[in-house]
Amino acid sequence: MMTTASNPYPSLQVLGSSATDPQLIQGLERALQTLGIGFQHRAGRFLLLREIEAFERNGLRQYCSERGCDLAILPAGFDATALKVLAMDMDSTLINIECIDEIADFVGKKAAVAAITAATMRGEIPNFAESLRRRVALLEGVPISALHAVYEERLQLNPGAELLIGGAHERDMHTLLVSGGFTFFTDRMQERLSLCETHSNQLESTGDQLTGQVLGDIVDGVAKNRFVEAACARFDLNKRSAIVIGDGANDLLMMSDCGLSVAYRAKAIVKEKADVALDNVGLDAVLELL
Repeated sequence: MMTTASNPYPSLQVLGSSATDPQLIQGLERALQTLGIGFQHRAGRFLLLREIEAFERNGLRQYCSERGCDLAILPAGFDATALKVLAMDMDSTLINIECIDEIADFVGKKAAVAAITAATMRGEIPNFAESLRRRVALLEGVPISALHAVYEERLQLNPGAELLIGGAHERDMHTLLVSGGFTFFTDRMQERLSLCETHSNQLESTGDQLTGQVLGDIVDGVAKNRFVEAACARFDLNKRSAIVIGDGANDLLMMSDCGLSVAYRAKAIVKEKADVALDNVGLDAVLELL
């Protein structure tokens, strides 16, 4: 484990099977020199000697992505030993699907629901609670058996998910799933991965059908952030002790001001603000930073 807590500027680390390729490393060194960014190359990391601009971040990330790798841009003073909480979004982050889209597919309404989902994740519908209620309303009359079918036939963990959660538990980290999705799926993820806690929305049902309503308060971006803060506070920590992983606009609040923010196959607005953007490697690559 390496700590760069003494470094007052960001650090870079390449993630992927080609991370130690001499040609890639030399190319990255030349790119930093061209940009006029001083650095020290130590133990697989580039310790930068000044702040890095947004266009420089994007260019360096693009350089690595074109070579099948991802570039972690670790914040100034990054200290892996201080990270005690791992918080994750579920749909399209921990798992490969948006569950509500797949449920809607069983009643021929996937396109209508997916259009609202996509607009919400891009930040075009800022009120997530309103967006979710509109989508759930389209599920009225859907049989509960459709949820079972989605879980059993369509839901898969994203690459590296089990290794990441297992590695976090080996490090005695508190694992937290915070989702704008549904308890039907988060409960099963908690049991499957031995997650410490989960929070999500509960679909109302009557008999064996959904009513098109959500019970209780909506778990939106504000609620997600509140759950992450509460999990940290339970151990007398603040958000700087948390790794937070997400992919959509409603993850931005919980990803802000944390110890390490990770965007997984994320929307552009999320990647721009995250410390780490994973587009080529699996979720378990996060363990390389610890």
